[in-house]
Amino acid sequence: MPRDKTASHVKIMAAAREEFMEYGFEQASMRRIGERCGMTAAGIYRHCRDKADLFDQLVAPAIERLNAWLEAHVRRYVDAAGDDGPVRWNDSVVDMMRDVVYPHMDDYRLLLNSARGSSHEHFLHDLTEASQAQMLRHLPMLKARGLAIRDVSPRELHLLLSAYTAALFEPVVHSYPLEEALRCLELIEAFFLPGWKALLGF
Repeated sequence: MPRDKTASHVKIMAAAREEFMEYGFEQASMRRIGERCGMTAAGIYRHCRDKADLFDQLVAPAIERLNAWLEAHVRRYVDAAGDDGPVRWNDSVVDMMRDVVYPHMDDYRLLLNSARGSSHEHFLHDLTEASQAQMLRHLPMLKARGLAIRDVSPRELHLLLSAYTAALFEPVVHSYPLEEALRCLELIEAFFLPGWKALLGF
């Protein structure tokens, strides 16, 4: 459904955000959303197909921002692997957290803490699976360039990526203040990145 920028739609989205944050997707009520924004449920259904569509509209911008960064990140490494020059460690998902996720903490907290029962319920697991698939696809390219990549099984890689992803998003899940979240990010970077570089031969 196309995004609607009318005043009514903006009111509905604000009310829906409050409702989902308070009750979660499963327990959220379209009737209460209507009460929050002074509209009937029938009026709300002119702006969305159902509750799932309303939740999707709310979290879509956050997912799109994250996916856009990840796609550019992967492209940078694929391009580097195809060049003749040295393969460099350009950036990491830590930069994504600092530049994309943490500045929009509320959007990602909604996605992580309120999605139970929706199609986004397993967002972090799905993100880990996608990262694992990308790495397994591109590790042979980097190995062919002469990087001393350590042999690691898919299960071992999944274990490492799960721990890394959970640590990165922990401040979001538990609503850390931004300043504290950024300090934690420095700690995560200091702890994990040397291990990733050693694993990937950088």
